[in-house]
Amino acid sequence: MIEDELLKLRFKRGSAEALRRIYEKYLDYLLSVAMAFLNDAAAAEDIVHDVFVALARSAGSFRLTGNLKHYLGTCVANRARDRLRDGKRHAARRAAETASQARAQTPEDRLVCAEQARQVYEALSQIPAEQREVIALRIKAGLRFAEIAALQNASYVAVQARYRRGIENLRSILNGRL
Repeated sequence: MIEDELLKLRFKRGSAEALRRIYEKYLDYLLSVAMAFLNDAAAAEDIVHDVFVALARSAGSFRLTGNLKHYLGTCVANRARDRLRDGKRHAARRAAETASQARAQTPEDRLVCAEQARQVYEALSQIPAEQREVIALRIKAGLRFAEIAALQNASYVAVQARYRRGIENLRSILNGRL
């Protein structure tokens, strides 16, 4: 995208305005990626904040030739994985509800959206981590199976199988509730 290329160039030259625009443009997307991994609003916000702090510090040496959105999504996914490995999970599940409420039209719509988001994140937390990760990277981060395979150091076929089994598990857990 042309805007992203301009933002990357301006950011590399030290523009605080470019960093602010990148943050505004991708904040919701990155929070949803982090939530899919962590199912914890506070931890998701911390992860996204950490990614942007690291990005801000790298302005002078920033050299990205690829897709900015995928790069940031991958950074968030890696930090979320690190957080899970370190065992620093929290119990809050409100970020998805807040985001859903902001988009809904009526109070009833907001309640339905919040409940559906809660059910999806709860179901995601019940499936194996490898499946949850593939689903988050595919649906929330928009990565292709080949990119996910490289991130997980797994074969393309294994990633597809994890995705398929994860979706089947979600359908089973949700059992037609959504």
